[in-house]
Amino acid sequence: MIQSFTAFVGPRRLISGALAEVALAVKRAGHPTGSVLIFNDATGRSLDLDLRGSDTEIVARLPRAAPAAEPDAQEGSSEPRGRGRPKLGVVAREVTLLPRHWDWLNAQPGGASVALRKLVDEARRISGDRDRLRAARDAAYHFMSAMAGDLANFEEASRALFADDRRRFAGLIADWPTDIRDHIVKLAYSDRAD
Repeated sequence: MIQSFTAFVGPRRLISGALAEVALAVKRAGHPTGSVLIFNDATGRSLDLDLRGSDTEIVARLPRAAPAAEPDAQEGSSEPRGRGRPKLGVVAREVTLLPRHWDWLNAQPGGASVALRKLVDEARRISGDRDRLRAARDAAYHFMSAMAGDLANFEEASRALFADDRRRFAGLIADWPTDIRDHIVKLAYSDRAD
């Protein structure tokens, strides 16, 4: 999945799309660097880009996106496998549990590590929708803070966003600049079926 980014010149949306497309459009638009903000639509956070030089140089300096695949997916890897354990992207970290938790984990088939991975995968599967809704709300809030923090009703609109009171939220932001308002709504609610 290609990440989406959006550039704003003041309260006006300039372009949305892949980062390279957005960066080059901003450069061609010729606005002073300080007047343009570029946002990652997945997080709602702004990013600073160096737009000096040729198109090739600009694209070469862009931050690389994280791979869309699961970190432990190894299908299609062209790297030959050597001896020993397969590369799973395993990261060792400390986990603090009570003795009864360790006893239960160690009694599971495959041991504690396998049991923990299964528990995490199951929790991700069960709470996936809730996690996506929270991420969308957080992205909308980060964007809203940067672009509308000084606008009327910002604090009340923030409360309505976090309370998931869509009707109140829409009413509070109704007088905000159209492109800002529409982008906040897109970030917060476009992924929802309700």
